Amino acid sequence: MNPKTAIKIMLGLIGAVTLFHLCILLKIIPYDITWGGRLKNDSEMYVFESISILINLFLFSILLVKGKYIREFISMKIVNISLWVFVVIFGLNTVGNILAKTNLERFFTFLTLASAVLIWIILRKDKNRIRHIK
Repeated sequence: MNPKTAIKIMLGLIGAVTLFHLCILLKIIPYDITWGGRLKNDSEMYVFESISILINLFLFSILLVKGKYIREFISMKIVNISLWVFVVIFGLNTVGNILAKTNLERFFTFLTLASAVLIWIILRKDKNRIRHIK
C-alpha cells in the first residue's frame, strides 16, 4: 500500500471516530460503554470526549500536512515525530482494548491496530523513499 492511500484511509477513520465521539458527547451513544466503563458522570465524559476530539483533530491536521493536502504549518520533522507518537499510542490502545470490559471496546481493537499499521506504513514508506534517493 502506498502512503497516499494509507493517509486517505486514516483520514476516513479519523472522521468516523470523531463522529463517534461527537455522538457520545451529544448522548446519542451512552458513555458507560466507552472508556473501559470508567467514566462516572457527565462532567468526566465531557472532559474525556472533548480531549479525544481535539486529539483526533490534531492527528487529522498533521495527516493533511503529511499528505500535502494543506500547506505545511509545522515542520515535517514535527509531523513525523507526532506520527511516531501516534503509532505508539495506537499500539498501547490496542492492548487496552483487548483487555476492555465491553464488546464495543474490544471491537475497537481492530481500529486501533489498523491505525497503528497505517501510520507505520505512512512513515516507513517515507523512510524507504529517502534511502532510494541517496
